[in-house]
Amino acid sequence: MIISSKTATVTQNSSSMAHLANLNGVSETLPAVPNLPRFQKFQKRAKIIGLIDHKAENFQDQAHITRRLSLGLASLALIGSTSTNGVSLAEDNGLWVTGPLPVPPVYNNIANEKTGTRSFLKKAIYIANIGTKGRIHRLKRYAFDLLAMADLIGPDTLNYVRKYLRLKSTFMYYDFDNVISAAAPTDKQPLTDLANRLFDSFEKLEVAVSTKNFPQTQSTYADTAVILHEVMDRMA
Repeated sequence: MIISSKTATVTQNSSSMAHLANLNGVSETLPAVPNLPRFQKFQKRAKIIGLIDHKAENFQDQAHITRRLSLGLASLALIGSTSTNGVSLAEDNGLWVTGPLPVPPVYNNIANEKTGTRSFLKKAIYIANIGTKGRIHRLKRYAFDLLAMADLIGPDTLNYVRKYLRLKSTFMYYDFDNVISAAAPTDKQPLTDLANRLFDSFEKLEVAVSTKNFPQTQSTYADTAVILHEVMDRMA
């Protein structure tokens, strides 16, 4: 009985080993698991897409550069087409200066007889040639601006008043000279007298402002305002 039980045990163990052997055989006969070919293809596709995007960006950059270059060449061609005999037409329109700011000439007797000039004139100001009609309009407009300066005059603002007065009066000085030159012979002397009275008053007002004499500034400005109203009426 004991032998038979041992034999049965050995038989069971042999069958178990055989079963395991069969499993090993099955595992050996199974094909190897592939190395995720789909994932590899996806990576290759991603790389190709990345290269395409990079090329697209380079193409866009080249397009921008080409567009800018085209605009630059077109601008140069336009500038070149506006010249005659090698000289740009912009130099002949009265608004273009290629050198130092010129001092406009004065052809009429409107300067101070003692000094030969006017003390309020500012230097380094370009007076564009806007024609006689434009100068008449500017004289009227600047006379109005100086009348509106009454609200600015105060004990603490005389420095600003002087700068504003000199700027406006400088333009009016050269504009008056141009208007007098273009006026009819019968109007030249009345305009000259009006200009001299105005500019004499400007010089007195500048002295009062420069010395910061507020009472004198007020009285001198009141006299100047009367002449400014005459200028506005004459240039209307």
